Amino acid sequence: MKLDIEIIKSEAEELLSSAVESRSLAGWHSKYLGKKGILRTLTADVSGLSIEEKKELGRKVNELKSFLEELYAESVSSVTSIKKDKPLENFYKTLPGKKPEIGHLHLITQAIREINEVFSKLGFIRVRYPEVEWDYYSFEALNMPKTHPARDEWETFFIDLPEDPKLGKVVITPHTSNGQIREMLKGQLPIRMLNISRCGRRQSDINHVPTFYQFEGLVVDKNISITHLKGVLEYLIYNFFGEETKFRLRPYDFRFTEPSFEVDVSCGICGGKGCRFCKEGWVELGGAGMVHPNVLRAGGIDPETYSGFAFGWGVERVLMMRTGLKIDDIRYLFENNLKFLEQF
Repeated sequence: MKLDIEIIKSEAEELLSSAVESRSLAGWHSKYLGKKGILRTLTADVSGLSIEEKKELGRKVNELKSFLEELYAESVSSVTSIKKDKPLENFYKTLPGKKPEIGHLHLITQAIREINEVFSKLGFIRVRYPEVEWDYYSFEALNMPKTHPARDEWETFFIDLPEDPKLGKVVITPHTSNGQIREMLKGQLPIRMLNISRCGRRQSDINHVPTFYQFEGLVVDKNISITHLKGVLEYLIYNFFGEETKFRLRPYDFRFTEPSFEVDVSCGICGGKGCRFCKEGWVELGGAGMVHPNVLRAGGIDPETYSGFAFGWGVERVLMMRTGLKIDDIRYLFENNLKFLEQF
C-alpha cells in the first residue's frame, strides 16, 4: 500500500504540471479527487481487511487526500496568478465581438402591429372578438341566407358541438365580420372599430390557407358615405405600401354591404407586370362597402339615421404585396422555416 500511494503522489504531481501549463485543472481534479476518482477507489472494497489494516488504510488515504488537495489548491492559485499577470495571448481588444443571435417577431405579427398603428392615427379602436363563433354572428346577422355557398360545410369549418336554438351551429369564424354585429350591439355610437383575428376556411393554394389572419374595419355614424370609405382605404394603402402603389375599387356582390367593392392593388411581386401569383398585375386584398341596412338593424342601429362602411382584408395578403418582399406563395408564412424567416 505504501508503494502504491507513493506512486500515485508522483504521477499526480507530474500530471498536474501539465494541467497548469494548459490552464485546465478540471480533468485532473476529476481523476484524483472526483466522485469516481482514484482516491475513492482505494477505499471501495475493504471487506477483506482486518480492523488494523482498515485503520492503516484510512490513515494513508487521509494523508494522500491532504496531499492532493494542497497540491491542487497551490496549482489553482498559480493559474489564477498567471491569468492576472499575463493577459490571454492572441486577444485583440479592438476586434469586434460576436453578436449573440437574437430572434425577431414573425412577419405576420409585425404586419399586424403596423396595420394597427396606421388605423390608430385615424381614431380606430382595436378590439378582439371570438375566433370560435356562433353561426348567427358569422352569417345570419350579416344578411347571408342559409343557401349562401359560404355556409356550406365545404367552405366553413363547423365545430362538433350542440346547436343553439337561436344562434345556430358553432363555427371557426371564416371572417372577422362577426365583430361588426358584436360591436354594434354594444350600443355605443359612433363606431370606429378595428378587429384583428385568426380565421379559418377550407381553402389551400398559393393564395389561400386554411387558417389566416384578417383585419376588419367598421365605421358607423351619421352621414357616412363612400367618400369616407375611399379616403380611409387610400390612407392605409399609401402608408403601408407607399404612394407608388396603385389601387382600384371593383363593384362586387357582398351580402353584408351595399354597394360593395373588391379592393385591388398593383402586384408588389412583379410590379404590376403579371406573375404566377397575380396573373394580370392586380391582387385582390379584400372586400369593402357600405354596411347593408339589414346588418345595421341586426346590430340594433336605425339605418334611417345612421350609415357606415366596413372592410375585411387578409393580413398575409396585404403583407405579401409590400414592394421588395417578393413572397409569391402565402404558405411560406406558415411553414416555420427558419431559413425563410431569417431573411427578414
